[in-house]
Amino acid sequence: MQLEKLVAYHKALADPTRIRMLILLREGELNGQALAQRLSVTPATITHHATKLRAASLIRERRDKNTIYFSLDDYFIRTSGSATADLIYRHGAEGVSAEADPAITEQQEKTRASVLKSFVASDGRLKSIPAQLKKKLIVLEDMVKRLEPGRKYEEKEINEFIKTFHEDFATLRREFIMHQYMFREDGIYELNPPELWERWETLK
Repeated sequence: MQLEKLVAYHKALADPTRIRMLILLREGELNGQALAQRLSVTPATITHHATKLRAASLIRERRDKNTIYFSLDDYFIRTSGSATADLIYRHGAEGVSAEADPAITEQQEKTRASVLKSFVASDGRLKSIPAQLKKKLIVLEDMVKRLEPGRKYEEKEINEFIKTFHEDFATLRREFIMHQYMFREDGIYELNPPELWERWETLK
């Protein structure tokens, strides 16, 4: 799951009223007026918090004439709750150190060099975006390593950076986020630490 989605999930939960709303919705679908009465708040307060919960995919809305009913998005709540732990512990279980198996590391380096030779032209531009996930990750990793850790980039800067490799900056920018190479918040992009990157070394 994308890091920014997990952040949005936890931000949405960081409010007592929103937590109480979710607990009430566990019992079943409720409209805004019913939630307001049970929580002793105004309907406007419910609308405000419902907007936050909906943006984080924690609830669904259904309109019946002039009344909006809310219900839990059970799948997203459950998967997001476990996804945080999976992200934290994932790389420790998957990683293989050079000290543990230098032969595998040597083979991985040969694979990396072969993929880059196939997809990167002599001028450094991409001939094409690999369709196979493992090859795509190798190419993406090679690109993001040229970004500066700790620096905050505006979207326009990332687009210009990507265009030095390939014209389809929108696709590659999206791939940076999907595979955890970068984190995006309020239109600002920042390089994630390598420990968060999706690892091509674990793929066959």
